[in-house]
Amino acid sequence: MGSEDSKPVRIGLLGRGTVGAAFADLLGERAGAVEAATGRRPEISGALTRGDGDFTAILESSDLIVELIGGTDPARQYVLEALRSGRPVVTANKQLLAQHGDELFAVAREAGVQLRFEAAVAGVIPIIRTIQESFGVTEISKVFGIVNGTTNFILSEMAASGAGYDEVLARAQELGYAEADPSDDVSGADAAAKMAILARLAFHTPVTLSEVTFEGIEGIQPDDLAYAKELGLSLKLLGVAERRDGGISVRVFPCFLYRGHPLSPIEGPFNAVMVEAPAITEVTMSGPGAGGVETASAVLGDVVSILAGDAPVHETRVELPLVGDVTSSFYLHLEVADQPGVLARLATVLGDHDVSVKSVVQRGMGDEARLVMVVHECLESRFAQALEALAGLDDLRSPPRSIHVIEEEY
Repeated sequence: MGSEDSKPVRIGLLGRGTVGAAFADLLGERAGAVEAATGRRPEISGALTRGDGDFTAILESSDLIVELIGGTDPARQYVLEALRSGRPVVTANKQLLAQHGDELFAVAREAGVQLRFEAAVAGVIPIIRTIQESFGVTEISKVFGIVNGTTNFILSEMAASGAGYDEVLARAQELGYAEADPSDDVSGADAAAKMAILARLAFHTPVTLSEVTFEGIEGIQPDDLAYAKELGLSLKLLGVAERRDGGISVRVFPCFLYRGHPLSPIEGPFNAVMVEAPAITEVTMSGPGAGGVETASAVLGDVVSILAGDAPVHETRVELPLVGDVTSSFYLHLEVADQPGVLARLATVLGDHDVSVKSVVQRGMGDEARLVMVVHECLESRFAQALEALAGLDDLRSPPRSIHVIEEEY
């Protein structure tokens, strides 16, 4: 960047959609505050939109690039060119980082410039900066939380109103909490991209989006949430990255939490992330999920960090194996024939697969008979085998439904 502190910092803005426009407005409002904090006044020197602007010209007239166009093409090419030219880059592009993080970080290191991406994960919660800087030399054992506001809003509304998934999704779209095409959010893919980024930073090991297993919330039924209330549980779409058996496990899945869990009371379009390590026990941060203004605020925070000279390290220290089969507790919903011996036959199948029952709720009679159980921790593979065996019983009127349960309380 310019050698004289009095010179303005010229920002090339790629993308002027919801977030890009909010960032431009916020930069105009806060330019004086940024100058007071860093000694440099930022200004937008050029903007690239779908219908206007030339990237090469914008790059040449800028000191710093802010990428807010989304997707991987042409964003990857633009970010690589900017880094190779010696310009620091700020991005909110989680898909780009989750799929091409290794390449981008390597180029940033080689060029000796910063690549900042706080806005890519968890809205205004400074989880990236916390992991990189506050816990930079701490051996983190687990990072997990609610990293998608759309699904948290939907699940909160379903639990509060008793309405079905489709009805609540339509309401979320009307309120602007869900996109017209919500598939990335509700399938768990959006959260998976964010967890790939967090896992890489927390464990200093390469993790790509393709290595993260994820489940969505499309199959959640209102009666699952109603029974969960009786069992003292609340439902969240949880992202988990943790050390397991000498490697790491990175997953996204719907999950019931007991009331004593710090993430249990997080409702509506809010995010919350927990970091666990032997040296710190656990830290929880929560705040609004991604929206135009919230994301723009995180982007501006990264710009300020660059101007202040803070330099995070994106180094890969070790390659850790991915652990696929882990232990978990489960909620199990069974629609059963109301006749003698059913419970005993079900218990036998579960016992044959080393699955033990923690609690049972029985509701209805005759054709409405249902059994809802919570089982103790067991290997996910064993539970999957037990489900397959249960599905083959004549006692069941429909396939069994299951949801993960976190038994930990803090």
